[in-house]
Amino acid sequence: MRAGPWIWGWKIDLGVFLLPTVAAASLILGARLLGFEGKTPEWGWLVFIVGVDVAHVWATLFRSYLDPPELRRRPWLYSLVPLGCWLAGAALHAHSSLTFWRVLAYVAVFHFIRQQAGWTAIYRARAGQRDPLSRWLDDAVIYLGTAVPLLIWHTRLPRPFSWFLDGDFLSLAPLASLVLPAQVALALALLAWAAHHGRLCLHGSSIQVGKIAVVLTTVLGWYGGIVWARDDWAFTVLNVLPHGVPYFALLWAYGKARQETAPGTPGSRLVGAGIGAFLGVLIALAFAEEVLWDRVIWHDRDWLFGLLPEVDAGAWAHLLVPLLALPQSTHYVLDAFLWRRGSTGPEQARALGFSRA
Repeated sequence: MRAGPWIWGWKIDLGVFLLPTVAAASLILGARLLGFEGKTPEWGWLVFIVGVDVAHVWATLFRSYLDPPELRRRPWLYSLVPLGCWLAGAALHAHSSLTFWRVLAYVAVFHFIRQQAGWTAIYRARAGQRDPLSRWLDDAVIYLGTAVPLLIWHTRLPRPFSWFLDGDFLSLAPLASLVLPAQVALALALLAWAAHHGRLCLHGSSIQVGKIAVVLTTVLGWYGGIVWARDDWAFTVLNVLPHGVPYFALLWAYGKARQETAPGTPGSRLVGAGIGAFLGVLIALAFAEEVLWDRVIWHDRDWLFGLLPEVDAGAWAHLLVPLLALPQSTHYVLDAFLWRRGSTGPEQARALGFSRA
């Protein structure tokens, strides 16, 4: 029985969706050998937070602001979203810093979960799988597989890690009695999902290895990083790598497709210069963002940024913090629009494997 269909081919798909979780697990198991345990080391912050998490946020530029024809196609979207995000962030931060970070954390969580559900939807579409049961079971496992670890997190605060900063998640200790029923529901959903795929294979359908990898690494990654490992290092690598690496791959594929139809755009020129230029620009932007965060807001990494002058945000913090967070908040909101089926042009179709022509 054949495996597939794939988005970019079996080697790339498994490298993009399976390898990050395997690499994260290896880094967790090797923490003691690397000379640390528990807290993410500074080099880990540089590599995984700046080089992957922050950098992947900037990759949205290749689908939007580095593409003038795209900007002209939907000028209101690309102008109002950042403005709205900044104004909303300023209002939240004016209420309190914690309110701002708490709302941003929950928006980020929703974004992370929706990305995993989106990958499964792409695989279903690639397989021509349009029956409601397949979609319902995929979504049930993805949403329960992420919601159950989150429920455990919220009912067992404080934890040795946080999404953005300590206290950004609400304590829901009174809901602790729901943990066991939720775990049972997840187990039943997994069994039903596996049985459904087994039945489809028995009736001649291909084995959807790519989608299976997405679903299982989502459940194992969220459970592993939040419930089982219980430290900042495990949470960081299992949170960042499976989310950021596939997004890099998607934007690179989109950029390559766009290069053929609009070679003169800034994004196409950067992609044309190769994967090194693509990633190099994103990492440079991410690093520049972190310079500003540290010198203006956090002031906690003199070992890296100490040669640069500090600026005290003071009374301007309620305006500057949402401004510095704008790449993230804009990324979260724009992604809800950019990858919808109604927005799928020829380049996006090719990037998602629907057209090779």
